[in-house]
Amino acid sequence: MNNTSSNRVMIIGLDCAAPQLVFDQFLPHLPNIEKIMKKGVFGELRSTIPPITCPAWMCMVSGKDPGTLGIYGFRNRRDYTYDGLSIANSTAVKEPLLWDILGANDKKNILIGVPQTYPPREINGIMVTSFLTPGTDSEYTYPPEFKKEINEVVDGYMLDVDGFRTEDKERLLVQIHRMTAKRFQLAKYMAKTKPWDFFMMVEMGTDRLHHGFWKYCDPQHPKHEPGNMLEKAMLKYYARLDGFVGELIECAGDDAAVMIVSDHGAKRMLGGICFNEWLMQEGYLTLKSKPDGVVRLDKCEIDWSRTRAWGDGGYYGRLFINVQGREPRGIVPAAQYESFRAELTEKIEAMRDEEGKPLGNRVYRAEEIYSRCENIPPDLIVYFGDLDWRSVGSVGLGSVYTYENDTGPDDANHAQHGIFILGGAGVEPLGRLEGLDILDVAPTVLKLMGMQIPADMKGKSII
Repeated sequence: MNNTSSNRVMIIGLDCAAPQLVFDQFLPHLPNIEKIMKKGVFGELRSTIPPITCPAWMCMVSGKDPGTLGIYGFRNRRDYTYDGLSIANSTAVKEPLLWDILGANDKKNILIGVPQTYPPREINGIMVTSFLTPGTDSEYTYPPEFKKEINEVVDGYMLDVDGFRTEDKERLLVQIHRMTAKRFQLAKYMAKTKPWDFFMMVEMGTDRLHHGFWKYCDPQHPKHEPGNMLEKAMLKYYARLDGFVGELIECAGDDAAVMIVSDHGAKRMLGGICFNEWLMQEGYLTLKSKPDGVVRLDKCEIDWSRTRAWGDGGYYGRLFINVQGREPRGIVPAAQYESFRAELTEKIEAMRDEEGKPLGNRVYRAEEIYSRCENIPPDLIVYFGDLDWRSVGSVGLGSVYTYENDTGPDDANHAQHGIFILGGAGVEPLGRLEGLDILDVAPTVLKLMGMQIPADMKGKSII
């Protein structure tokens, strides 16, 4: 690849876009994406651990890992109390981001829908915040007056769909298509009418589609029904999305490099591992009374005098240890912390499914996978079945295994690898690349724009 700098860079972010769909299964129906692949470079993009929207997008645009950002998921421990959780919004991000660096060098930025940008803050350019915004009644733009312009350009702009974990699939599919059309309508308008050097939009429709429709479209999904009415729903959406992508790329102009990226991938979900049920069975977690039905753990009365560990649900598992002198009613002596973590790790990794086959769980310690750990990381990060199973935090199911999601219908889990495609100005057609990492994106943007890459960025430029 040559060293020619592009004057401008456009990133088209497709949250959760899966490489097995984009690069293989659906590619014959994606002529615009295939065109930029053939004229540039592409490959699987290794996501963060964990591969979650928050913090993955912020890691991408900062070149820093989750530990450096101190953001380990959507919700993070504020303190060592048992209920001190906070939502990771833009105020949680303390490291400089691409648009901060570019803005300080007089580069104009346009941002649309990038997760963790709400509440909006001042940038050199225009910002429209993401699905984590409470609603369009909120102040979700910078400058604030741009909100009025959105209302004039897009009739009923959508930040997200309404409740994507639903059995009303027809309504959900209509919403996803409508949201995507409106987002790209706004993106094309801004790309054509506003000055920019760096343009980044993130579409959430791909994520909502995967979680809502994977079982209908994947013959290998345990809940798949051959010949169902929604069998082509994902393919049709991707084909329409490709058309929007092609139109937006045309707006970028010949002097721009274009990236198409996702923050992580997706895969069929086999079921859920009831983390806290398992901890109770193993004698690590004790409740004062049996719950009435299936309830969230934080709604139960926990006997902290007999509880050594508890877990949290989500696409991956988070385990917390009740440490003496750290948690308010901790009972695990600090001197035994490491040996207890080792015990838990060994037991979690040895877990088997209902047929007695190894689940293939993976357990991580934050201090071993991150360059540093800001704020309060989980004591253990757990992938159940290497993300084939999600972590279910609720209790009262009476089993370690479940095939229904405690937060509503969900067919897909996140996968470790997303997509990376780069073409346009300054990019040679080198084809498929291996070993790409999400932390490489920010250095690559800066290199393309002829800017110096900060020494503390963890990734490397791909070009």
